[in-house]
Amino acid sequence: MIEAYSSITKTVGNTPLVRLQNSLDDIQSEVFAKLEYFNPGLSVKDRVGLHVIEEAERSGKLSPGGTIIECTSGNTGIGLAICAAAKSYTAICILTNKHSQEKIQVLKSLGAKIIICDASLPKDHPDSPPSTAARLHNEIKNSIWVNQYENPLNPDAHFNSTGAEIWEQTKGKITHFISSGTTGGTISGVGKYLKAKNPNIKIWAADSYGSAFKAYHETGEVIESEIYANKSENVGKNYIPGTFNFDIVDHFEKVADKNSALMARNIAKKEGMLLGFSCGAAFSVLHQMANKLSESDVVVVLCPDHGSRYMSTIYNDEWMEENEFLESNNLISNLNGSI
Repeated sequence: MIEAYSSITKTVGNTPLVRLQNSLDDIQSEVFAKLEYFNPGLSVKDRVGLHVIEEAERSGKLSPGGTIIECTSGNTGIGLAICAAAKSYTAICILTNKHSQEKIQVLKSLGAKIIICDASLPKDHPDSPPSTAARLHNEIKNSIWVNQYENPLNPDAHFNSTGAEIWEQTKGKITHFISSGTTGGTISGVGKYLKAKNPNIKIWAADSYGSAFKAYHETGEVIESEIYANKSENVGKNYIPGTFNFDIVDHFEKVADKNSALMARNIAKKEGMLLGFSCGAAFSVLHQMANKLSESDVVVVLCPDHGSRYMSTIYNDEWMEENEFLESNNLISNLNGSI
């Protein structure tokens, strides 16, 4: 009998854990990268897309010929578009003008319909991504709006799959989990699973300057004076998503956009792992928090996506120079997180 998957959707999950060897500098802990770009859509968001669609099918909210709608930074949309193509649905993806052209082109190639919104619009503006998605969902029969920023199925997908995989792959020896977050689905779901297994496991989150997350975690309030535009994709947000369980996170660490970009480039050259912007942020947290780690610690860094999505940004020298991120010696700078 020929051994083959019945559908591309069957290849989602069970991504590898890879030990870092050449980029740890003075860090003595064991450090592993959870490489989510081994999913078919090259990102961790494939897990969410498949989980939400299958639950919608089981509940009867989505039937053959239906439409899947989502506001996305690209990766969730790509995961949804893959599933939509495999299951003969229509995918409508709503992005902002902040996101890379690579992601937009991938979505178009997968047959998704694209709507671009102004990234500067507030959440409640009628032309913002969530307002646009809600309107389309109301207008289109037999449709679902994934709504990853509010949908509890988002963290649930990672509780059931990503978290369980990490626990099994480390044989329960994991002591620290590091991830960036925008919807909070990954870090909330994985963190919940790991804390249920061992409440002493530390959950550390990367947060970009200009994001609301760290201040909200520490004060319970959104501090408007700390919110401003930044260059990081998928690292923080200017509002608080309903899917983010802040009680799960032990510490938020601010990371400069420049450090995130340079860290991703550094790991590509030293480890052969071509990682995305937010992966660089997570590894920056590792280095900034190195004094909190010991030789006996086992650290897993969640790497959400592949660097091929950022060839026009962090892996493009001209873009890096325009944003004053690229230095002549091309070394990581300001790892204390200062701007």
